[in-house]
Amino acid sequence: MRKTRASSRFVLLALLAALLAVGLVGIGSVAGRAAPASAATGGSGFPGYWLVAADGGVYNYNTPNFSALRGIRLNQPVVGGVPSLDGLGYRLVASDGGVFSFGDAPFYGSTGNLALVQPVVGMSNDPASGGYWMVAADGGVFSFNAGFYGSTGGMRLNQPIVGMASTPDGHGYWLVASDGGVFAFGDAGFYGSTGNLRLVAPVRSIQTTADGRGYWMSAADGGVFCFGDAPYLGSAAGAHSPAPVVAMLTTKVGYPLPPGATGYDVSKYQCNQLPAARSFAVVEIAGAINGFENPCYQQEVAWAGPNVSSYIFMNGLPSSAPPESASGPAGNCAPTDRLCQGFNYGWYWARSWVSRSEALGVNTTLWWLDVEGPGTFWATDGASQAANSRVIEGAVAGLQSMGTFPGLYSTALQWGDITGNQPYFPGIPLWVPGADYVSGDAASAQNVCASNYNSDHMPFAGGGIVVVQYGYGAGPPQTVDPDYACV
Repeated sequence: MRKTRASSRFVLLALLAALLAVGLVGIGSVAGRAAPASAATGGSGFPGYWLVAADGGVYNYNTPNFSALRGIRLNQPVVGGVPSLDGLGYRLVASDGGVFSFGDAPFYGSTGNLALVQPVVGMSNDPASGGYWMVAADGGVFSFNAGFYGSTGGMRLNQPIVGMASTPDGHGYWLVASDGGVFAFGDAGFYGSTGNLRLVAPVRSIQTTADGRGYWMSAADGGVFCFGDAPYLGSAAGAHSPAPVVAMLTTKVGYPLPPGATGYDVSKYQCNQLPAARSFAVVEIAGAINGFENPCYQQEVAWAGPNVSSYIFMNGLPSSAPPESASGPAGNCAPTDRLCQGFNYGWYWARSWVSRSEALGVNTTLWWLDVEGPGTFWATDGASQAANSRVIEGAVAGLQSMGTFPGLYSTALQWGDITGNQPYFPGIPLWVPGADYVSGDAASAQNVCASNYNSDHMPFAGGGIVVVQYGYGAGPPQTVDPDYACV
């Protein structure tokens, strides 16, 4: 058993090109979980985003995946979507105004059963209420648990509306037409448009700046137009994308993992052995899910710097189920119902450790569940595998209920022995051990990132490998485990 663990991300460029070809729409910005002011708050975050295909498939990059519509017969194609305000869910919208909610994104209604004059072309969050607006091609605006500030539904437009964006306080919004004409409502300021310019390609989306005093517009050829205080950072015009650009995405928080960087994972065993250089770190809070707290947790988080995530060393439900497993989100459990008890047990302890971390002034956004040691920390007979799966499912749900991103540390072999390969968490980030060096041979971290090493280092549980622990067999044993963040 290794002494520590780690984290990262994956981006599949070949897959991305294929997705563009099937008609992708962007979900929008990822809203970060607010961290309380403290001397030891972790998790600066690196950009993450979702891409959504017209068939409702969702592809996650440095973000969780909360399921999708792929394989479901839709009345009309998906045309857009928005994340929930904390980034732990999202909604998709179809051209008939049908709304599909995933994760913690609440459903407030749709126009799926109405005969629309024009099809829906996009939607936007109301940051004030958590509700949303939908906009149709004629500029008609439909409000769901959100204020109504006006529309262009009764105006004669030169070109159809193609998107909308809300102000930061939720008391206004902008509509944008395909010629770049901008229409401001409520407290949304007008900062300019391309309505009087001859464009090479039509505008497809609008995105506001964080302070609401400017906006970007993106065109189908990747051209970017900046107004107000929106800075120009480049464009994809002339890049000859295999399919038109359909949305511009911004993010506020992602996983705290600099892509392609190296870092370390540390635990109670490294209190006095912390290396000087690191780009990110993963810090143990507990050496067993129901065990003792790492006495160096605060010290190690402070050493880690802003790019830090936390981990809990997991174990199975004790043979004599403890009192905290008797009731919870799985219900009031019968004394012999270990599936019910297991879920409550995982839920209770995952939430307890996040609460303890916050009480110590440490608010990390990414939490890893360290699942290893079949036969030692987990029984592996068939009935135990089912209960083990419920413990992990409960812990994942508990972490999500606290507004954090869950991840898994394990290997494909250990995961199968412990769970029987039952839990499935689409898109969950994976942190795996077993590489020797960062690069240079078949067992390198970069090869493990690409799932090119061996069957035990392939993705499992429906996730994607984002961090690889390396240093195995690469010289003398190390006192601190190094980790590589996949790119």
